[in-house]
This record gives sequence, structure tokens and C-alpha cells, in this order.
Amino acid sequence: MSLYPEGLASQVNYLTGKPANSGYFSITPVRVKYTFLDLDQIKKENPKLYNKYQGDFSLGGIIFDSVSNPTEEGKEENQFEGLSFALPLFPNFKQIPLINEIAYIISFPSPNLQNPNFIDLNNTAFYYFLPINIWNSIHHNALPDPLSTTTKTPSEQKSYQQVEAGSRVKTNDGVDDIDLGQTFDEQSNIRNLQPYEGDIIFEGRWGQSLRFSSTVTGSNNTWSSVGPNSKPITILRNGQYNDGKEAWVPINEDINQDSGSIYLTSNQKIPLKASSNSYKSYSTQPTAPNQYNQPQIILNSGRLIFNSSQDHILLSSAKSIGLNSIESVNIDTPKTVIQSDKIYLGDKEDSNTQPILLGQDTVDLLGQILDNLSTIVNDLSILVGVPPGSPFGKLNADSSVATVNLKAAKNQLNKLLSKTSRTK
Repeated sequence: MSLYPEGLASQVNYLTGKPANSGYFSITPVRVKYTFLDLDQIKKENPKLYNKYQGDFSLGGIIFDSVSNPTEEGKEENQFEGLSFALPLFPNFKQIPLINEIAYIISFPSPNLQNPNFIDLNNTAFYYFLPINIWNSIHHNALPDPLSTTTKTPSEQKSYQQVEAGSRVKTNDGVDDIDLGQTFDEQSNIRNLQPYEGDIIFEGRWGQSLRFSSTVTGSNNTWSSVGPNSKPITILRNGQYNDGKEAWVPINEDINQDSGSIYLTSNQKIPLKASSNSYKSYSTQPTAPNQYNQPQIILNSGRLIFNSSQDHILLSSAKSIGLNSIESVNIDTPKTVIQSDKIYLGDKEDSNTQPILLGQDTVDLLGQILDNLSTIVNDLSILVGVPPGSPFGKLNADSSVATVNLKAAKNQLNKLLSKTSRTK
């Protein structure tokens, strides 16, 4: 039983004209005609194609045609007859090309090498890697067959005929109805990142990027205003901003305008516009985010969520943890525990802050004072002088007790002050 899709061994190598299983290893460019992505949908809409390439085995694969000698297109139900199949070359890294992009195809050993019925050590199959950078665009590099009857508009056909003749088309020249697949919509404002010496850059098709770069003095990027050359910086960005320039003009990251960013710096000063810069609670204020130029990690986006589904979120700092908001800081929890040697409420530590009172001790002491005053007032309310001018014996006794208790209560007042929490 063949371990590879039916008919693969009979495919023809477009570079050599020899069968794919001839043992001849070569690299050649081909035009992508179909991609195996949503296998459930393919199984439902095109079961013949699904079964031909052994179902789930075909995931990430492509059907391709020759660039220089394209196959004449058949009817819709047979449109891929005579074309060949290739899998991604690398198992752990895949860049699935779009329809009509030009990819590299290489012939390498096939799983059929282990066919127990017929051992053929020269048996090869096709594998693809990386679309060719025809337009030098991160968005797409499709180049439709100019001879194809499925070309949608005369202007599109003319444009790409000119390209294959040697002229260059920019990505916003108006050719926006190329068949790129079922869900890929061409956008004219996706731009390449501006590279710098020594950069290693990975870019997605929609303005995502990962840049390993450094300080570049004299450049117009946002991270090289201070410090010497060659200090490392790593920038992860999701979604580039639109400054209205043409699509072929390269762009730099902008932490304040890109959809979301993570910056890992060494000595760069990043011009982050923080939502709030109020540090009134500090006696010595920290360096503002847009002025700090020591190693740091910056996360910036429209919203940040830190969620722990099973264990703690632990925040630790050598100096302080500053919570800064232009509206409020809200804490919703069944229990709040704050353990600290000193707590200042309402303002930072200074000579004007006052200790707060211990609630229960204050209630107990004030209750004792009120009880004593109540006793005296009650005695006064029923006092009768008999005979006139004689001393008030009961009032004298109660007053003596109250005097002692009130003096003791006064001595306890300072004990009501919190040794931890202060406010003003």
C-alpha cells in the first residue's frame, strides 16, 4: 500500500522533465492553484479531491502548476487534472502560500521508500517552501497566469502580462480582484517594515511583526534617540498603523499607534504616551515612561488582561508598584488583605498625615465615657437637697468614680491611634 497520495509517484518534475521518482533532486518555481487548509470543508465540497490525497494527510499541502508551461484548464470538476501535489518541506514551520503565488518546489525522498512490496530507494515526492517575493511585499506576492481564461478583467490580464514581460507593478496599482483564496482579502495599505543593519525580521501578511534590532543612531525610528549603536532591542507588534503613505513605502513601528506592542529594551528611550502620568503619591517620583532608558519591558495595547486560571498572579518590584489611572482603581474580591508596616491613605508620607483610629477600641472607650456621663446626668435629674444646704451624697460618690474613669479614659486616647495607617 502506498504511503503517499495516489498517483504522486507518476508526477513530472517541471525542471528536468523526468518523473518525480527518478531520484533527481531539484528546485523549481511553480504557481499555486489550490491549498489544503479547511479539510472538513474540502471533504464536504470536494470529496474526490479529499480522497485522492488521503484526507487529513494533505493538511497544509498545495496543488501546483508549471509557471512557464501551464496546464490547460479543464472543466470545474476536473480543473486540477494533470497537476501535482506538494507538502510543506518543514514540519515545525509552515508558511502556506496563497493561490496564484509562486512557491519553490523541491523533490526529496518519499514515504514510499518503505513500501514493503517494492523497495525503491530513489522514490521521491514534492515538497514546497516559501513563496517567491515577486512584489517584495509582506502582504501577498501573487502572480496569476496571464494566459488563463479565468483572469477576471482585461486590465488585470494586461497588467500581469506586462509584469511577466519584465515591468514592475506596485501593490496598489488597481489590480485588486486576483484570486487569492476564499477568505484572503487584498489590502493596499499593508507595508513592509523598514530594515536596519543587522536586523532579523519576521513579518506576517497583515502588519504583524517580530523585529530583533538595535540602536541605530541618526535613524528616524522611535527607539534610537539616545545611547550608542548596537544596543539590542526586540519589538513584537500586532497590526501596523496607517499614516496615509503609499503601500510600497516602508514603515517603522510606533508604540502609540500600532494595535498592540511588546518592547524589550536595553538602553533605548521609548516615546510611550502613558494614559496617566500622575505620581502624586510618591515623595520621589519615578522616571516617566517616555524618559526611562534602562532595560525594561513595555506592553501597550487598547486593553491588557492578566488572568491566572489556576494559581496566583504575583507582582514583585525592587522599588514600588505604581497603579495609575485617569478614572479609578477598582478592587472586587470576597476578601482584601493588606499586610504592611505603614499604610498611607489619601496622600504620600509627610508631616501633615495623621494616624487613623482603631475602630473597636475607639467604640469601647467612648462607650465607657458615655456610661460615666450618663450616670452623672441621671443623678442630676433626680437630685433633691434635704435638708437645704446639705451635701449631695450620691452625686459626690458617682462623681468621684466618674472622675477616676474619665482620667483613665483620657490616658488611653493615644492608644487608639493606628501605628500602621495614616491619612489626612
